[in-house]
Amino acid sequence: MLKLGFLASHTGSNVQAIVEACRTGGLDAEPCVVVSNNSRSGVLEKAREQGIAAYHLSERTHPGGLDEMILATMRRHGVEVVCLAGYMKSLGLRMLAAYGGRILNVHPSLLPKYGGQGMYGLHVHEAVLAGGESESGATIHLVVGAYDEGRVLAQERVPLLSGDTPADLQVRVLAVEHRIYAATLARVARGEIDLG
Repeated sequence: MLKLGFLASHTGSNVQAIVEACRTGGLDAEPCVVVSNNSRSGVLEKAREQGIAAYHLSERTHPGGLDEMILATMRRHGVEVVCLAGYMKSLGLRMLAAYGGRILNVHPSLLPKYGGQGMYGLHVHEAVLAGGESESGATIHLVVGAYDEGRVLAQERVPLLSGDTPADLQVRVLAVEHRIYAATLARVARGEIDLG
């Protein structure tokens, strides 16, 4: 069984979708720990309610030592694969070295389009609509040192509809994110995707 650790900053809807897939048998994995840089994030409360270890770790709680503390927390809980789910901070060099090739992220566009620093949440959907695209989508990719540049593991397209607002597009793309993140992790757990 694949042991998962999560890094999230807000509500953690992708974390919840993955946890649900684990509980219903669609994903042979164990959600071991959730870390958030935001003490008020909904993801921490949801994790605790489900019996998953949850920690607030930030530069405020660990000035100058956050990278080491996140790494120690993941190791203490036996995490094999780290899942970023709306985590609004860049990872430190120790985490990237220790879990290189085993850190996944979800992005709300068809990378390499509309990725990179500053491209998150509604900003992405605003840019897609302003760019005159006919479609957007969601991408699951490996995390490397540069934002949104790791190897793409999965993508699914979402057509743009007449009259779409950024919020409309966000709702449809988020539903796809929930589905393909869990499905990609299931393929990793079955050995169909090699992270090595």
